[in-house]
Amino acid sequence: MQNSEAMALSAALLAAAGELTQRIHEGVVARGFEGVRPAHGFAFARLAPDGATVTEVAAHLGVTKQAASQLVEELVRKGYVERRPHPDDARARLLVLTELGWACTRAAEEAAADAVRAWAEVLGEGETRALCTRLSRIAPYGPIRPAW
Repeated sequence: MQNSEAMALSAALLAAAGELTQRIHEGVVARGFEGVRPAHGFAFARLAPDGATVTEVAAHLGVTKQAASQLVEELVRKGYVERRPHPDDARARLLVLTELGWACTRAAEEAAADAVRAWAEVLGEGETRALCTRLSRIAPYGPIRPAW
């Protein structure tokens, strides 16, 4: 592959990722979740399975612990996240999504599905599934984080 072709592919993938992030964000806001930003969604992706510590959120987002603490504090204030005692470490706090956080996560999943359906209208179902398979071979599912 020539450098120009590699750059074109890189640009297309970055544009698709940016558009997808924007469409998910717009879909979340349209579903009534005000005051959330795309960075919050990337934090939700880390918190959703079993919760996480601020240190784990920072590592996931690729930011300092202080920056992650500020983001988490904002999410706590807005009611999306709560702090609980950590079951394995008395010094740490486990951050978990509240019911509002889970509802926002479900709204993001719906918005993502809407965005992918739009791709399927352009590419067709088979090509969209093939795209998913091929991209999964290069970049397995995670961690889902921003490219700062």
